[in-house]
Amino acid sequence: MKLIIQIPCYNEEKTLAVTYADLPKQINGIDEIEYLIINDGSSDRTVEVARELGFHHIVSFKQNKGLAKGFMAGIDACLHLGADIVVNTDADNQYCGADIEKLVRPILEEKADIVIGERPIDETEHFSWKKKKFQYIGSLVVRLASGTKVPDAPSGFRAYSREAALRLNVVNEYTYTLETIIQAGHNKIAMTSVPIRTNPETRESRLFKNMWAYMRRSSSVIIRSFMMYKPLKFFGTCGTIIFLLGVALGVRYLFYLIGGTGEGHIQSLILSAILILMGVQTFIVGLQADIIAANRKILEDVQYRVRKMECSKEKNLFYSK
Repeated sequence: MKLIIQIPCYNEEKTLAVTYADLPKQINGIDEIEYLIINDGSSDRTVEVARELGFHHIVSFKQNKGLAKGFMAGIDACLHLGADIVVNTDADNQYCGADIEKLVRPILEEKADIVIGERPIDETEHFSWKKKKFQYIGSLVVRLASGTKVPDAPSGFRAYSREAALRLNVVNEYTYTLETIIQAGHNKIAMTSVPIRTNPETRESRLFKNMWAYMRRSSSVIIRSFMMYKPLKFFGTCGTIIFLLGVALGVRYLFYLIGGTGEGHIQSLILSAILILMGVQTFIVGLQADIIAANRKILEDVQYRVRKMECSKEKNLFYSK
């Protein structure tokens, strides 16, 4: 059983050594543990520091491509390197390395394929009151969109079995955390959470400039993911609401018409007709999007099979050496 711990890095020369020292060197049930960094276009000595520390693998981008791209590049590299379990953690030492054993345990016991670390948000001192509330609201929205029970959706401290990693497919360029949960819920991948600890803050987050920017970007990711994986439900709900508003205005016009004052409310009739047509058209868009989603599902299955064959061959070659 091989575990690879991947760490996305962007100018992390000051914190990488602390993070590396905290990583586990041995876990019961794991035969090999290797460390990999994704250098996302760093302009400092991140790569040199990683080599000096003894990281086994380095994936480098010539320019910054963002957290989502870096995460998927790391997952792809881990699969080709023969990983049976992939753990993702942060380079700023936000998470306790000793808790990696908690993450991989449900996978080793074959109880889950994705395990997400649940941070003690209420007890985290460097989280403001506003940030804590936004975290809870965001996680609630993701649970509703994905049909899962993940309590801490934005947490980047997570473990993936090889099977789950083979099925990952992130299309947004912002963050992988929210989309992968919605995707896993849609694909019925076994997922669970475990309580973890966090370390004191070493630097400010580079993912967003302020909380409102984070909420705006995260909301767009959630909405887009929901539209991709449950288009008929999304557009059907929107279309139904618009259609019913149109019907309500139409009934209102009929009420005035019966009362003999319909001539002064022609605008309500026009608006009613427009809303009813918009509702029907939105529902038709939902049907079309649902057909496209079915085709995308077929493409995802093809991608999974191709990726599995490629990685299986390289894994067999790796172990035969």
